[in-house]
Amino acid sequence: QVQLVESGGGLVQPGGSLRLSCTAPAFTLDEYAVGWFRQAPGKERQGIACISTSDGVTFYTDSVKGRFTISINDAKNTVYLQMTGLKPEDTGVYVCATFYSFGPPADVVFSADAYDYWGQGTQVTVSS
Repeated sequence: QVQLVESGGGLVQPGGSLRLSCTAPAFTLDEYAVGWFRQAPGKERQGIACISTSDGVTFYTDSVKGRFTISINDAKNTVYLQMTGLKPEDTGVYVCATFYSFGPPADVVFSADAYDYWGQGTQVTVSS
């Protein structure tokens, strides 16, 4: 069982930045795919970024490319999502999730069904 805890959400003005953290307490995310999903009001949960912890390969959905960066710390127990150039449409609950994989296929990294363990989420609100 992998526990995930998100933090770093908040209220930010358009154009601002936030860094979200996804921590796995007392666990090493070695050979896992860790993804960030966004749940906007009235919309389906959307996968927006993923990192393969075994090789550092990253994946981004088109709407966040060039603005968001996913990374992992050296201890491989915390995954970050650095968000810049935030827009009102980025508002939502951001949830991290993971599944065991040595090099996840690109066609599943944004599919919620692929993930086995989920955090509770952190709210991000982009508004002036």
